[in-house]
Amino acid sequence: MANIRDLKKDINNVLGDLIEAVYLVEGTADTENSKEGSEIIENAIDTFDELIAKVNRRDVKDRKKHLQEVRKELEVKAQALSEKINKL
Repeated sequence: MANIRDLKKDINNVLGDLIEAVYLVEGTADTENSKEGSEIIENAIDTFDELIAKVNRRDVKDRKKHLQEVRKELEVKAQALSEKINKL
């Protein structure tokens, strides 16, 4: 099940990097703890919880296809969060 382990690591790393990017942007712009930044961080945490729950689901018929869909969803949501960070 190395594929599942790698997917979980990818979810953790991608969303963790996005949260770190929020802190970097806020730190360089002297807008620490901004409302927009906090919303992005909360959204990233919610996305993490949602995707990990989907990876852990056991009641899917085609596990491989399900995990591919989770990976695609990670890409889409990470891109959306990245665009929000760029607007900070």
